[in-house]
Amino acid sequence: MESLKIFTPATVGAIEVKNRIVMSPMTRCRAIGNVPNDLVVNYYTQRAGAGLIITEGTSPSPNGLGYARIPGIFSEAQVAAWKKVTDAVHAAGGKMVLQLMHSGRIGHPANLPEGAKLVGPSAIKAAGQMWTDSLQMQDMGTPEALSADEVQSTKQEYITAAKNAIAAGFDGVELHGANGYLPEQFLSPHSNVRTDEYGGSVENRARFVLEVVAGIAEAIGADRTGIRLSPYGVASDMPHYPEIDATYAYLAGELNRIGIAYVHVVDHSALGAPAVPLAIKQTIREKFKHTMILAGGYTLQRAEADLESGLGDLVAFGRPFINNPDLVSRLQHGQALSADLKMDLFYAAGEEGYVDYPVFEESEVESL
Repeated sequence: MESLKIFTPATVGAIEVKNRIVMSPMTRCRAIGNVPNDLVVNYYTQRAGAGLIITEGTSPSPNGLGYARIPGIFSEAQVAAWKKVTDAVHAAGGKMVLQLMHSGRIGHPANLPEGAKLVGPSAIKAAGQMWTDSLQMQDMGTPEALSADEVQSTKQEYITAAKNAIAAGFDGVELHGANGYLPEQFLSPHSNVRTDEYGGSVENRARFVLEVVAGIAEAIGADRTGIRLSPYGVASDMPHYPEIDATYAYLAGELNRIGIAYVHVVDHSALGAPAVPLAIKQTIREKFKHTMILAGGYTLQRAEADLESGLGDLVAFGRPFINNPDLVSRLQHGQALSADLKMDLFYAAGEEGYVDYPVFEESEVESL
């Protein structure tokens, strides 16, 4: 097993990783008061065997805290709390990037702190409901359309958050440009009907994303900057549109021009979403010359095949890392993976279903 390519070191921009297994970003809702706590420290440290850990989505501003108990990176307390996490992960031999996630129109005012508001490119409400701790399940709120000045201040929030992430000890930053959150809301004509320079054509709708990426790259280094994309994804009310291929081909080329460390492409078809066509992955691979991370329901065998074929350079695993904190070791040694996945506790507030999964025991029977 250890001779497989997936277990060999790699370079991701400025980050040297010990293997090509990435821990996917996964919202876990344990940040009480939007500040990471000791449970969060323990959770990530347990999983430091990954070549690269990408954190759960972390908001660059109060406006981006659409979900209950997600962390931020805009206050001194949040920076100090994340520093405890990165120190522990680094001490355990891991590398870690912070995913910046502004939820945009995906959220509810009950989840936002005082003075914050639900915003989006346009005042178009998303379908679906959102959990709130105070009101339980609620319909998504209607966002306020960002003004021209607010578009600029929101971009600056991302850039400041990226600087905060480096101050907190992270090895880099990933912009969450997938899953229907604010950057993808700008990309899609279903959620973006602006008539200024940020709406209309493919190039205009991509402008916000590219300006944020360029700003982050200038602030912390392009070689420490990545982005996650979900072409053909439908999460968070993102219907398909005719220009999807053109949008992501243009993005890939421009991201290559900026010279960021990596593009992270996620395919949610394993969870029942439409498959991401191989052709668009190949297009991104052709136009973006740096590291490409693939994600989406991977087995060890399929991951190795996509690495050997050159489709990707690293592969991200999500749910297997939840109930297998020692996932990399299990895969290296051909050990069974745990079948005990407490899905009802994915987004709970406590340690159960979060940091209480055991390392390998011979009695476990399910393999990847």
